[in-house]
Amino acid sequence: MSVMFFVEVMYMGIVVLYVKLFKRKPEKIYKWEPMEGDVECGSASYPMVLVQIPMYNEKEVCEQSIAAACKISWPSNRIIIQVLDDSTDPASKELVKRECDRWSKEGVNITFEIRDNRNGYKAGALREGMKHSYVKQCDYVAIFDADFQPDPDFLHRTVPFLIHNPKLALVQGRWEFVNAGQCMMTRLQEMSLSYHFTIEQQVGSSTFAFFGFNGTAGVWRITALNESGGWNDQTTVEDMDLAVRATLRGWKFLYIDDLKVKSELPCSFKALRNQQHRWTCGPANLFRKMAVQIIRSENVSLWKKLYMLYSFFFMRKIVAHILTFCFYCVILPATVLFPEVTVPKWAAFYLPSLITLLIAIGRLRSIHLLAFWVLFENAMSLLRAKALVMGLLETGRVQEWVVTEKLGDTLKTKLIPQVPNVRFRERVHLLELLVGAYLLFCGIYDIVYGKNTLYVYLLFQSVAFFVVGFGFVGKYVPASSYLA
Repeated sequence: MSVMFFVEVMYMGIVVLYVKLFKRKPEKIYKWEPMEGDVECGSASYPMVLVQIPMYNEKEVCEQSIAAACKISWPSNRIIIQVLDDSTDPASKELVKRECDRWSKEGVNITFEIRDNRNGYKAGALREGMKHSYVKQCDYVAIFDADFQPDPDFLHRTVPFLIHNPKLALVQGRWEFVNAGQCMMTRLQEMSLSYHFTIEQQVGSSTFAFFGFNGTAGVWRITALNESGGWNDQTTVEDMDLAVRATLRGWKFLYIDDLKVKSELPCSFKALRNQQHRWTCGPANLFRKMAVQIIRSENVSLWKKLYMLYSFFFMRKIVAHILTFCFYCVILPATVLFPEVTVPKWAAFYLPSLITLLIAIGRLRSIHLLAFWVLFENAMSLLRAKALVMGLLETGRVQEWVVTEKLGDTLKTKLIPQVPNVRFRERVHLLELLVGAYLLFCGIYDIVYGKNTLYVYLLFQSVAFFVVGFGFVGKYVPASSYLA
């Protein structure tokens, strides 16, 4: 598996290198012309755009996200801002409504939509939002989660691609994180996500015009969205689900790496665990449900099917998680206890080191944190492995959807380091502690009886599991902060 993953990472690295060296920018691959108002038609030459902002109890960030959407540069009579509020907290709902009213009085075409249930969660809210009569006049829909703040020129940079390239269904922007320097945990998250955008998304866009929609910071052609069946809540990754179904209908996607949209990383460990569970369980469950449809599709070439099944799903969504936990946290440490079982140095050290360095390309300015990133990713691999099994077997918390907590600007002064007086049962994760104990035992055994220096890795990795197991990661947000 290490060799398979190494080949996959090398392949993606070569593609990105080719894109950079030959300056294969989106404007060179697809037709793009700047939007200019027609002298006779005026703003009527601009297409109608719907901007959807799904929310759920997000009073900390709702004002800044609504403000950013309302400041998007586009003729006021050719854009509709649609705020989809599923909040159950009366204070949050009132704040969102008040903010919508404020912008409406300033001349912005903004609507405040609510439901009497949360069926389908985000997918359900977006689906209901598309049913309103005024949406029929719109050609494109831009989607931003509640913590995203697009720049005013977002539509001017994305919509022209859709206008001039009729087979394009989606234009996706890159996430930029306003709180990446909040703590060590957010810095490590930034490294992982930078690799995802710089390498994975760019490779998919440049080779097969397919990648997983990130659920936000993107613009869809409404015709393509409807033709693909609209929003579906069969999994917790409705964005990736839609992307796969649209691809099977023959549509193409475009990712723009230098189109950055400000957003927020989870800074509490609880929020990160919930997010990572959904991001791992959902794709695995989608693979289970869509693999046969991908194979049988007549609108997709054989090579594109192979890319979707092998590279996108099997290697990145399944093998990566199995390899990280089973090999580096279970099998490799076990070789200390069973000397007759040997792992070649190239598999145990050289390949992992090369893979790690290639992944570090995504965020070179954080390369000094590489060792911490490896230890943290390995410690998180247990959570991801559990989520992977749930998704593949469609059991347990496979349909669990927990909205990632966002703090915005209002709680920055209320963040404090993770402290021991948090409830013990909420902070402790038993399985991580058991794996930490196993690694510690293997490390000590290697010191006493071993003939190599594997104990160095084992002891550091055991510490990482203990840190994660006791919840001493990220920031702690006092409950009173949410009630303030």
